[in-house]
Amino acid sequence: MAQTNPSAPAVLKLSSPATREYWEVPVLYEDEHLLAIEKPAGLLTSPDRYDPERPNLMKMLHGHIARGVPWAKERGLTYLANAHRLDFETSGVLLLARTKPALTAVANLFGSEKPEKVYFAIAQGSPVEDDFEVDAKLAPHPTRPGVMRVDPKSGKQSRTNFHVVTRYRGYTALECRPRTGRTHQIRIHLRWVQMPLVGDRVYGGGPLWLSTIKSDYRPRRTKEERPLLGRVALHAASLALDHPVTGKRILIESPLPKDLRVAMKYLERFVAPIERGGSRALEDWGPLNSGPSLGLRRSDSTHSSQDDCGDEFGGS
Repeated sequence: MAQTNPSAPAVLKLSSPATREYWEVPVLYEDEHLLAIEKPAGLLTSPDRYDPERPNLMKMLHGHIARGVPWAKERGLTYLANAHRLDFETSGVLLLARTKPALTAVANLFGSEKPEKVYFAIAQGSPVEDDFEVDAKLAPHPTRPGVMRVDPKSGKQSRTNFHVVTRYRGYTALECRPRTGRTHQIRIHLRWVQMPLVGDRVYGGGPLWLSTIKSDYRPRRTKEERPLLGRVALHAASLALDHPVTGKRILIESPLPKDLRVAMKYLERFVAPIERGGSRALEDWGPLNSGPSLGLRRSDSTHSSQDDCGDEFGGS
């Protein structure tokens, strides 16, 4: 990992006193122009237009920098801005600019759709082919704020390539490569082919339940069953782009967070993988086993609360 100050901590500690929540956000890549972090699921990237008081990553970063917290001081941080977003429930690589010129350059890159983005997803159902493409125009839903839909007439061009990582009975682990950057693009394109993401209630996906995949499951009389995975099963696994200042190609990677690893573990244990075509073991999946990169790969980020408590790249 390129780093302007090698002694700077590899995590950014953030807190929201109003909601009594705390996060440790891993740093994946940094230099004097860019800072890439591993956004945790369950945290907004930027303020919610309908509820501006909800905790969001950018507001907390700006607040902590203004207060001069150790991780900001040690990096000499005075400015951070995001050129793209990840959805609330989406985890993974989020790229930030440390200067205004870098922000302009990165924003132009994302506007031209040149960065190569790879997501990992768990969808319900199974496709006919191991490799398939969805090309369906997307537009805001006319009566549901914040929701998108396929709209062949007035929608914007939207295209996503999918590759099967592993097939299970009733579920499929997928590599997703959005070629455009529309809001909720991956989520809607999978719904369009009748393969909604696990946990995506907005677009028809249900939680992953142990009782659904384990044939001899016996519920506890005193405890209500909790889902193995309750959030949208989507993770921004890697981002490759030409550095906006040096022009050098950089690859930033984020390993699967704990909740997705656990979900895959249970699928492997109770739903035997189906051998077909290009299907392969998760550990052989390219973005998780791609050799050297400029990104620092870490285990899952930490989020805790005393109450025990995706906009995707370009909104994908």
